[in-house]
Amino acid sequence: MSTDSTPTTDAADPRFAGLPGRPGKIIAVHLSYASRADQRGRRPASPSYFFKPSSSVSATGAQIERPAGTELLAFEGEIALVIGTAARRVPLAQAWDHVAWVTAANDFGVYDLRANDKGSNVRSKGGDGYTPIGAHLIDARTVDPTALRLRTWVNGEIAQDDSSAGLIFSLAQFVADLSQHFTLEPGDVILTGTPAGSSVVVPGDVVEVEVDAPAAPGAPSSGRLSTTVVQGEHGFDGALGSLPSADDTQREDAWGSREAAGLEPAFALTPQLRAKLEKAPVAGLSAQLRKRGLNTVLIDGLQPMHPEAKLIGTAKTLRFVPGREDLFTSHGGGYNPQKQAFDAVKNGEVIVIEARGDATAGTLGDILAIRANAAGAAGIVTDGAVRDYDAVAAVGLPVFSKGSHPAVLGRRHVAWDHDLTIGCGGATVQPGDVIVGDSDGVIVIPPALVEDVVDATLAQEEKDAWIADRVAEGNRIEGLFPMNAEWAQRYAQEAAHE
Repeated sequence: MSTDSTPTTDAADPRFAGLPGRPGKIIAVHLSYASRADQRGRRPASPSYFFKPSSSVSATGAQIERPAGTELLAFEGEIALVIGTAARRVPLAQAWDHVAWVTAANDFGVYDLRANDKGSNVRSKGGDGYTPIGAHLIDARTVDPTALRLRTWVNGEIAQDDSSAGLIFSLAQFVADLSQHFTLEPGDVILTGTPAGSSVVVPGDVVEVEVDAPAAPGAPSSGRLSTTVVQGEHGFDGALGSLPSADDTQREDAWGSREAAGLEPAFALTPQLRAKLEKAPVAGLSAQLRKRGLNTVLIDGLQPMHPEAKLIGTAKTLRFVPGREDLFTSHGGGYNPQKQAFDAVKNGEVIVIEARGDATAGTLGDILAIRANAAGAAGIVTDGAVRDYDAVAAVGLPVFSKGSHPAVLGRRHVAWDHDLTIGCGGATVQPGDVIVGDSDGVIVIPPALVEDVVDATLAQEEKDAWIADRVAEGNRIEGLFPMNAEWAQRYAQEAAHE
């Protein structure tokens, strides 16, 4: 049982009116909802946390200041857990017994200050009033922790609507996990993360958050936790610490998407561009990139599993480090970065794997290939080997590799991280690079050059086809390939009449 006590507020300090008293610790979860993880393109294998000061707490009806010189104040509606009895090294099955109350919270943050916090969020989320909690406490004994609803409104319009069923980790797991490291004491608060829909608010906006349990007897609710955004008068002194700084990456994260932030759409392989790449051979693309000074863009030493299939997509990268038994024990098992990458791959992406050219162990097998195919992946490229080769081939996904090998990856590799710049087959590959493969091989094209390079390739292909016809007619190569002025004039005249 959580506790038999009744919540009492600190009448002397209205900031804590939504809690039993001033919390000793506020622990917040970085990324916990599947909807948010999918939005960010990464799904954590285990929870990670940061602390917020109790001085950041406010109650319903309070105001929050957007500091002078900043633009990216974002809300995050969350379910808050309030500890009722001390928890230290408690098992998962008993963890919920240590939660006394559930309520609503808003984990505000200034993304302009995030870059230099290195994940601690001290400055970006620690400001006064940045943790509204309330309005009322729900007895944790009366609700199912897997059936809590979380909703957020901005100026009366719904912005977030999710439930604890959408969490990657259970609410009880947060309690059990944290209790492994320190004692959770009565009154401590755990902020359990936010779902998709978090975005930027500006002075004048009113943000409301509610947690309820619609299926529980009486449908208990926290009521709406209301916070009004106002413009602050005070900025920051650069002589004392870092100044606010907002770039397009922070804007995209704060608003939730590039479109919402008013930014130009990120590069995308449009149907029109994809159709052009379908016609453009890798050999031709290579020649055009070479003309532009890019020679090290071919992923060497790979063979296509399906030579007749064209591979076209944007890179999602995965990196393996050399196998080491202790590192495989600590990082290689469970929901490791390999599985995370395959789970997070999006429609049209190519999973590109750095395996250092080591083909003496598999880098993927049939289950992962099936997962990639089901997610709409465009293909897989690895400078290592494929396990379950025939079964992977039967999936039908374009795959380029150094061949087959029966050993599991742990024989030579440790899946280490994903979504970063890697080296594959002697070529550097960054997330979002355009990957094109055919029976000649695989090439990496920087997104900014794709349109120009593919247009030039197709134009050259037309010219080469015309030259091939002239050679087939019996003409000498000299002066024709490459064309001298006379042949070039003839080609131009014939092309103009087509």
